[in-house]
Amino acid sequence: MTPFVSLTGVVAPMDRVNVDTDQIIPKQFLKRIERTGFGQFLFFDWRFENDGVTSNPTFELNQPGYAGAAILVAGKNFGCGSSREHAPWALLDYGFRAVIAPSFADIFFNNCFKNGILPIVLPEATVNKLLANATETPGYQLTVDLEAKKITDSKGLDVDFSVDDFRRHCLLNGLDDIGLTLVHADHIDRFEANRPSWKNYA
Repeated sequence: MTPFVSLTGVVAPMDRVNVDTDQIIPKQFLKRIERTGFGQFLFFDWRFENDGVTSNPTFELNQPGYAGAAILVAGKNFGCGSSREHAPWALLDYGFRAVIAPSFADIFFNNCFKNGILPIVLPEATVNKLLANATETPGYQLTVDLEAKKITDSKGLDVDFSVDDFRRHCLLNGLDDIGLTLVHADHIDRFEANRPSWKNYA
């Protein structure tokens, strides 16, 4: 997993509440087990017209000013619905490393940390200000500093955010569940080497 230390990137505004995982990555694309390749299907039903090919010119992410956006700012209860891990996979594969909202669905929130995305909860008034900045000024950028737990911009914005210390450690060091296990590889090897032969299973 790629470490997350500090990120400066374009903000894409999504002024919608209750964005569910079936909109983030529709169910017809959940036929693969690889974590990559889902970005092309992110927000598929909103990004494209009914033919599934033509871009919807009214959708936020299709606006030229938000090309290459790395930070998504959305309304409350983002990531609700089913618990599919494909949702953060799709966001990450599309290019998003941070999502800011007033609240998140719990399972989606946890899955973000496990897949290298930083979900940040901020007061609704602050989120609304960020949405307004990004809407009024396409190309608007934020810097998200996980080490300092701060969000800043070039206009003097300076906002603190909270994050669990363990989750922060994992993101800073690029550790998913497998990576956390491999940190203890030497201990595991020693345990296996000293394990009585009669306890080994073929």
